[in-house]
Amino acid sequence: MRLRRKLYLICYDICGEGSERRLRRVYRLLRAYGEHVQRSVFRCVLSDRQLAELEQALQPVLDHRRDQVLFVPLGSADSNSGWQGWTMGVPLDAPERTVRII
Repeated sequence: MRLRRKLYLICYDICGEGSERRLRRVYRLLRAYGEHVQRSVFRCVLSDRQLAELEQALQPVLDHRRDQVLFVPLGSADSNSGWQGWTMGVPLDAPERTVRII
């Protein structure tokens, strides 16, 4: 059975009292699952299991009254069309292809 992976754009907005600590924790968590492409924006290739693990790991970190993490599915990571995108101004680098063991 082949593991299906999807490409996600994940953006976050962390604010309010104690936000600096939560912001660092959210950044570190997302860095373990994907590529940091802009301030508060990550590009992640995740299986359903990895997505569930990430959501579970974020739950205790967030202040659910103030913080927001937005998950935007962009389609299959196994198809070339999943990586298409463009920028204006500074170009977006090619996706980082490194393995991180958590």
